[in-house]
Amino acid sequence: MRIDQGWLSTATALASPNADQRPDKSDISLLVIHNISLPPGQFGGGHVAELFTNTLDPNTHPYFAEIANLKVSAHLLIDREGVVIQFVPFDQRAWHAGVSAFAGRPACNDFSIGIELEGTDTDPYTHLQYERLVKITQCLMAEYPALSSERVAGHSDIAPDRKTDPGPAFDWARFKALI
Repeated sequence: MRIDQGWLSTATALASPNADQRPDKSDISLLVIHNISLPPGQFGGGHVAELFTNTLDPNTHPYFAEIANLKVSAHLLIDREGVVIQFVPFDQRAWHAGVSAFAGRPACNDFSIGIELEGTDTDPYTHLQYERLVKITQCLMAEYPALSSERVAGHSDIAPDRKTDPGPAFDWARFKALI
């Protein structure tokens, strides 16, 4: 596994239009772990990729009508089977964090990489998801020296008034011990 021009060699590339230039490409110093499932609580179906590429059909599910116009993305998605899709190159800003702050610094999208795990706050994540997340995190830390185990946060840590993911189902101790 390696990173070439911002793209992870082992990921399927599916470019999202919901990205832009970072203020400073060399300032990648935070990894944010999220969860997502579409429709909520359901896995598979490709709807997360549709959301991140602005192709989600609002008529497919009632919930989709509420979110189809959102312009959001993440750098990576790791699905329940461990399949990794990359939507935004790491040297660009993905739109995953929203209003956020880490260590007193606002606007986390400017300096972070966002990884979505297909899941919910309460459903245990799969062994394959942890396996892929650990290897990817190690690769990212090797590529971007400002990243460290102390600079990995959940979405709930950087936006505590708005977000709860990756939730209590995410085993932080397991993840941190493996990276």
